[in-house]
Amino acid sequence: MSPDSSASPHAGLDAIDRTLLSELSRNGRISNTELAAIAGIAESTCLKRVRALQANGVIVGFHAEISPGALGLHLEALITIRLHAHARGDLRRFQTYLEELPATQRVYFLAGDRDFLVHVAVPDAAALRELVSDTISLKPEVASTSTSLIFAQAAGSRGL
Repeated sequence: MSPDSSASPHAGLDAIDRTLLSELSRNGRISNTELAAIAGIAESTCLKRVRALQANGVIVGFHAEISPGALGLHLEALITIRLHAHARGDLRRFQTYLEELPATQRVYFLAGDRDFLVHVAVPDAAALRELVSDTISLKPEVASTSTSLIFAQAAGSRGL
């Protein structure tokens, strides 16, 4: 799609595509046979549609969601970061820096009074303090940070 195009590349999704996506978002390990039955289509059609959704960038990947606690990362937090105005010219580089931190689970680029929201997982409070105070906050681009601990994560709906 060209940069000046206003049409969404995914605007052509029909009800069957949306059903496939909804089911796959709930259970990425569902068999093609089960998925086809839920969508009410032939297995071969189902497989072709899922492959087309992947080829067209609608499905961007399948992955296993790993519990950070199972890896010894018992403390999760959300860190919001505001950069100095002069540092906003190279947001992509700072985003890459955040993505490459070992504790990083996800990075979100935000609109509003903060520039980034980073979901991190660390072993304990000392590791979180070190990450925020001795790693992120010491970057010259950083104007301020705010950290919120995650007590629990609600399952929520991942469906469409």
